[in-house]
Amino acid sequence: MGPSTRADEPLNAPVTPVQSSSLAGANASAIGSGPVKVGLILPLTQGAGQSAVGQSMRNAAELALSEAGSSDITLLVKDDRSTPEGARESTRAAIGEGAELILGPLFAGDVRAAAEVAHGAGKPVIAYSTDMSVTTKGVYLLSFLVESYVDRIVDYAASRGKKSIAVLAPENDYANVALGALQQAAAKHDMRVAAIERYRPGAAKEAASKIAALRDQIDTLFIPEQASAMADVSRALATNGLDSRAVQILGTGLWNDARVLNLPALQGAWFASPENAGFMGFAQRYRAKFGADPTRVATLAYDSVSLVAALARTQGARRFSEDVLTSATGFNGADGVFRFRPDGGNERGLSVLQVNNGSTVVVSPAPRSLTGA
Repeated sequence: MGPSTRADEPLNAPVTPVQSSSLAGANASAIGSGPVKVGLILPLTQGAGQSAVGQSMRNAAELALSEAGSSDITLLVKDDRSTPEGARESTRAAIGEGAELILGPLFAGDVRAAAEVAHGAGKPVIAYSTDMSVTTKGVYLLSFLVESYVDRIVDYAASRGKKSIAVLAPENDYANVALGALQQAAAKHDMRVAAIERYRPGAAKEAASKIAALRDQIDTLFIPEQASAMADVSRALATNGLDSRAVQILGTGLWNDARVLNLPALQGAWFASPENAGFMGFAQRYRAKFGADPTRVATLAYDSVSLVAALARTQGARRFSEDVLTSATGFNGADGVFRFRPDGGNERGLSVLQVNNGSTVVVSPAPRSLTGA
């Protein structure tokens, strides 16, 4: 699940054959043949070519329905062409074919377009964007939200006695959202935000030197940065004597990436993330069925289809009502437990991982239940 609107960036059972009107090609119009129809709006194409992300999500949806062993659902798969207009047309077509609920799209602008159509028809949406600004009544996000990462990692740091935090953040939208969440989470735990230093892409060295000057006044350093940029940030940290022996470094789930886990200055750093075991199990079953590796966001399609199949099987006519979708007990998926909030956001059971010589160690396991949280 990445943070941007154009690069946004989970029920185990034996695989059984899936019923499908057509399993060939990226644009198969339906998966399954049950009476409950659900639209699945995906970026199957982008520009003139197919989208690997969209195809991986479609495959994950097929896997989920086959594992659900249910004949209740027909997935109406539609290509939004990675455009708002395509999302609008696809949603209108799915609803016209009887869809009771819309799954997707992935990108924020496309979600807005799809939600407008769905709202007009009185149909709920479970979308995959990480941009909370797209939520409206009846539009829920099943994605990895930066706000959840920040709440979890700050909560854990506070539980370990951390009192004063500095922030080293790029000048981008993801960091803007992370900073807002960080300030709220720090206030909740009476943690002092000692400094916030921003930097342009590839220019973290000067900002890191300003953080280093405060080393004796802080015990924690939060860096809401993408995995692809962390090599440069790691060099800036090392140049200024900043590592987790000097100050505890914190990050988000974007760091659960091989490009981060070997960086010298990041050894011992903590970040919030879904535990890896669920995705690894999903990926193994996906490879067995499709002969390829899934994209990381494929679990979003898998989990949403698993969820609607279970609700169709157990909840009768109430299956996609607001009170069912926002159940306080939540749901279980490949990436752990999750629940939708009435405002359209979500809460996830996240673990805290520590960077350890190219891999990770779980220092705080993900909760198995959200009841009472």
